[in-house]
Formats: sequence, structure tokens, C-alpha cells
Amino acid sequence: MAVLLLLPVLATACVFSVGVGLWVVCSHFLTADIPAAIGHPVKLRVFHCLLQLLVTWGMIFEKLRLCSMPQFVRFVHDLMPLKKYPDLEIKDLQFGTIPVRLYQPKASSNALRPGILFYHGGGAVLGSLKTDSVVLAVEYRRLPKHSFPVPVKDCMAVTVLFLKSLNMYGVDPARVVVCGDSIGGGLATIICQNLVDNSDLPKIRAQILIYAALQALDFRTPSYAQNKNVPLLSLNFAFYCWFAYLDISPSWKSTVLKGAHLPVEVWEKYRKWLGAENLQERFKKRDYLQIPLEPLNEAAYLETNLVLDVQNSPLIADDEVVSRLPEACIVSCEYDLLRDHSLLYKKRLEDLGVPVTWHHMEDGFHGVLNTLDMGFLYFPCSTRILNAVVHFIEGL
Repeated sequence: MAVLLLLPVLATACVFSVGVGLWVVCSHFLTADIPAAIGHPVKLRVFHCLLQLLVTWGMIFEKLRLCSMPQFVRFVHDLMPLKKYPDLEIKDLQFGTIPVRLYQPKASSNALRPGILFYHGGGAVLGSLKTDSVVLAVEYRRLPKHSFPVPVKDCMAVTVLFLKSLNMYGVDPARVVVCGDSIGGGLATIICQNLVDNSDLPKIRAQILIYAALQALDFRTPSYAQNKNVPLLSLNFAFYCWFAYLDISPSWKSTVLKGAHLPVEVWEKYRKWLGAENLQERFKKRDYLQIPLEPLNEAAYLETNLVLDVQNSPLIADDEVVSRLPEACIVSCEYDLLRDHSLLYKKRLEDLGVPVTWHHMEDGFHGVLNTLDMGFLYFPCSTRILNAVVHFIEGL
């Protein structure tokens, strides 16, 4: 009887969700900020609208307490069939309690292979890494149930277990690479930094950071102003993820945007690494006006100061740590909200003598790599990123 009573409510909710979703699609199709330099503008508008449709429906279901928005988006994403790779053996395993997906070449080899730890669960693109490598994709626990520091702990645990069992998978201990995109790129950086002083495990050979999220304290760099409305990562959506991941109240958004969540002495301390003067002039020409700092809001500082933890902001780790990191391959995208993270970290590494291979995609945007196997929604930039990564791995 209770179920029958709920049916009209659920039916109304579904109709409402469809109506709101269609309105969102129309509004975003017309108003999305698609830079002229990005090819296939209609395709990107369609992709953006589909993503916004899923997010909107997810938000409605979240308010109805049916499921969270991230759960709904992930559910729909997981409905897509995995691409088959005839040359690879793919296994779903568990390292402890953490799910992982292992990709191994079927062809036998007398030589040990490179090992790649990929922090994102982006299995859809991993099979395209034609590098004769063993790839382990880490399905770390995520939002909404798990926020910081759970993803860091999960990735660290899997990495240590993998490094201790390389012989089981035929991996060369001298050629282990960590790789990630977006927040996964930040996790790859954190893992590298955490293992710098560990003499009991094989050393990480290289780090591959694809439009990585590398700091959580400064939202006033040029790329945040220039790309705040560019798909697929808008400033509003980035803040939604930031607040949820760090378990911070969304009410502090305007305070954070003005830099009033941190004391002046903190900004002065990290200006040498975060200041816009560290960026090449060409990255400051487009729609950028420096925002002056506002006086400290002490309440905001007390609630948000965990952004200063290097497990959230590896970009501000000490020189003594960063100088001993392995060589890096960094991929940045011009129309990415997080573009300056990559550019600033590249400069830090180079200033400290760490070799960096840098690829900047002039027509790239955040999340473009995920379009690699999406048919109509494929963007050629994704292939260029993949080719750059493959070339870097083959050269190790």
C-alpha cells in the first residue's frame, strides 16, 4: 500500500525532472561559452548539454533523497559498454578492499614490462595505451560517501601493494609510472611526493599529469577567470566538487573567490609559487584582471585551512620534496579551468632541476581525453594527448 501511495509522487517527480532537464539542455546549448579555437563547437555544445542534463537530474534525485548527483552520473556512465581490446587481458581484482582493474598484454614476453598506475578509474581510455605495458587502474572510493582523505589513502594503499608485487605481474621495478587526469593527476603527484623518502620500495620512474588538480587554495589565477564558463569544468561545478571533497560549507564560495579565507602571510608565503608572475605573458592576455585580496575572514579560515595540507595541494610542497621527484610529463589544455595548475607546477619542477616534458593543447578543454572512444563526441585533441603519453612512456 505504501508503495502504491508513492507512485503518483514518483511519477510527478519524473515528469518534473524531464521538464527541467529539457529546459537545462536548451539554455546550456544557447549560452555555453565555446571558445573559437576549439574545433567542433556544436559537438562540444551537445556534450556539455548532455552532461548538464545528467547533473540536473542527479541534483533533483538528490533533493528527493533517491540518490546523490555523483552516484546518478556515475551510474549512467557505467551503463556504457566497455570497449573490447583483443590484445589485452582485463581482470577486475581487489587490492585489500579496493577495486582495481588490471590490463595486461596477452602476448608473452621474456622481458619485464613497464607498469603504469592510473588513478581515476578511467578504464575506457586505458586499453588504447599501445605501450606493451601493464596498467593498473585504481577505483578509489569517491564522493558522495567518501571525501578527503579517503581517495589519497586508497591510492597510497594500492600503490604500495602493487610495488611490493611487481614480479607477480611481470613489471620492471625500474619502470613504474604513476598517471592520472584531473583529480587523479593530483593524486599521482601526492603519491610521488609521499614515496620520496621510502627506501623499502622500488622508486617511481616518472609521473604523467594530465590537466591535473594540484592546489585547492587559490581560485584567482588567470585560467579561473578566462575559463570559468567553458565546458566541461565550469567554476560553479568545480566549487561543488571542492566543497564536497573537503567537506566545507558552500556558503564560503564568495569569500574564497576573494582570497579572504587565508591570512595575508599565507598568500605572501606561497606567492613565489602561485603568483601570476610565474606564468608566461601569453597566458595572461585573455580576459584576465587581477583580483585584489580582501581582509581575512577568520571563521572561513578556521573552516577551510585544510587546503594548506599538501595532501590537498601538492603544488605547495616544500622544495626539499619537489626537487627529488621523478621526471614528469605534463599535459595542459588552454581552455581548462585548471590550466594554471599545470603551468605553475611545471615551473616549480623545472626551477628545481626536475626534467619535464610539456605538451600544451591549444584547442584542449578539461575532460577531453575521455572523448577518445565516444564516437560522435570524439575530439581529435584526445588522440594527441594519448599519443604524447605513449611516446613519453616508450622513451623511459
